[in-house]
Amino acid sequence: MARRSIFARIVWASAGLTLVLLAGLWLLTDWTVRQSIREAAQDQVDVDLAGLVDIYASGGQRELELRIKDRLAFAPIDANTPHYILARDDGTRIVGDILAWPALDAAVSEAGYITIGQNTAVFARATRLGPELQLVVAREADGGAAIRRQIMLAFLAGGAVILLCVGAAGKLATARLGQRIGAINHALYRQQTGALRALLDPEKGDEIDDLAGNAANALSRLSRLMAAYRDTSDQIAHEIRTPLMHLDRRLVRALEAQPGEAASARLIEAREEIRKLVSTLESLLDIAASKARQGDRHGLEPVDLSALANQICELYADSAEESGHLFSWKIEPGVAVEGAPMQLSRMVTNLLDNAFKYVPAGGQVTLTLQAGPVLVVADSGPGIPVAEREQIFDRFFRGKQAKAQDSGSGLGLALARAIAERHGFTLSLDDTETGASFRISGSR
Repeated sequence: MARRSIFARIVWASAGLTLVLLAGLWLLTDWTVRQSIREAAQDQVDVDLAGLVDIYASGGQRELELRIKDRLAFAPIDANTPHYILARDDGTRIVGDILAWPALDAAVSEAGYITIGQNTAVFARATRLGPELQLVVAREADGGAAIRRQIMLAFLAGGAVILLCVGAAGKLATARLGQRIGAINHALYRQQTGALRALLDPEKGDEIDDLAGNAANALSRLSRLMAAYRDTSDQIAHEIRTPLMHLDRRLVRALEAQPGEAASARLIEAREEIRKLVSTLESLLDIAASKARQGDRHGLEPVDLSALANQICELYADSAEESGHLFSWKIEPGVAVEGAPMQLSRMVTNLLDNAFKYVPAGGQVTLTLQAGPVLVVADSGPGIPVAEREQIFDRFFRGKQAKAQDSGSGLGLALARAIAERHGFTLSLDDTETGASFRISGSR
C-alpha cells in the first residue's frame, strides 16, 4: 500500500474544511436573503394595502376598482408580482386576479402565506373596508430566485478561487516541510549529526527545528555511548585475550621441550580450549557490536554480494570435495547491497559451516542468491527438531545433535542473525520436510 504523506492529508483536510465552511456560509447567506426578501414583500403588502385603503376612503369603491385594475395591468420590473381580490362580505369576487377569497379573516386584518393559481406561494393580508366590502393584497414570496442564483454563482467562483489559493499555499508549505522532514530522515538514516545541526535555524526556530535539534542530541549521545561501549569492549577483550595468548605461548614452549606423550596430549587439549575461549570471546563481542549498531548505516559501503558469495563458495568447494559433501551454488550476478564486507562474509560462512558440520558425508549443501537480496543455504542433513526451531538463534543454545557431537559454542547462528539484523536483513529458518534451509532476506 502506497504511503500517504501527512502533509498531503493536511492539505486535503484544509480543502475539505474550506468547502464545508463555504457551504455553511452560503446556506446562511441564502437563508438571510430569503428572509430579507420575504420581509420586504410583507412590508410592500402593508404599504400597498394602506394606499388602497386611502383610495377607498377618498374616492369610494369605484375608484378603488379602477386602481386595482390598473395595478394588475402592469407587472413590476423586479417580478415581485402583486395580487388582489376585492370581494363582498360573503366572499363573492368583485375585481382582482385572486379567484376565491382565501382563508383570512378580514375583520382582524389577518395576514399569512396562501397559495393561488398553480401552487404559487404569496404573502397576503386581508382587511375590511366596510360592512359589506373586504380587500386582500398579496405579493409573491418566491425568495428572489434570480438574486439567489447570482449569490450562488458568486460563492462558487469565490470558493474556487479560495480553494486554489488554499491548495497552492498548502502545496508550497507542505513541499517545504516535506523537504525539511526528508532532510532530517536522511540525516537520521545516515546517522549524520553534523547534517542535522546544519538544518537548525536559531533565528526562526519552530517545531521542526526542535525535532532536528533533539534528534542531533540523541545521535550525539548514542555516538558517545557507542564509543564508550567499543572502548570498554576492546579493553575487556584485550585484558582477557592477552593472558590467554601468553598462556598459549607457554604451552607452545612446553611442547617444544618434548615432554612425554601423555603430557603432550594434555598440552594440546589445553591449547584447543584456549582457542575455543578466544573464539567464543570474539563471537560474543561481534554479536554485541552488531546488535548495538542495528539500524546504524555509518561505516557501510556498497558491496557486490554476488561476487562475495561466489568467492566464498569457491573456497568451500575444495573443502567439500575433501569431506565428501556435494556442494553446489547458484548466484544471480549483480546483487548489490550496502554493508560491511567482513561481516557479510562471516554471516555467509557461519551458515555454510553450520550446514557442513551437521550434514554427513555424501550429503548435499546448496547456496542460492537472488535479487532482493534473498540468500538461502539449504542442506540434506537431519534437519532441526520443531521444538528447537525457535531457540537455535539464541546465544549458547546447542541442540541435541550439537551436544552429541560436542562441537561448537552455540554462537554461530546467533552471530549470523545479529549481522543480518545490523544490515537490515532477516535470518529465518524455512519450514522443510527434510534437512535445514536458512533464508536471509532484505530490501536493501
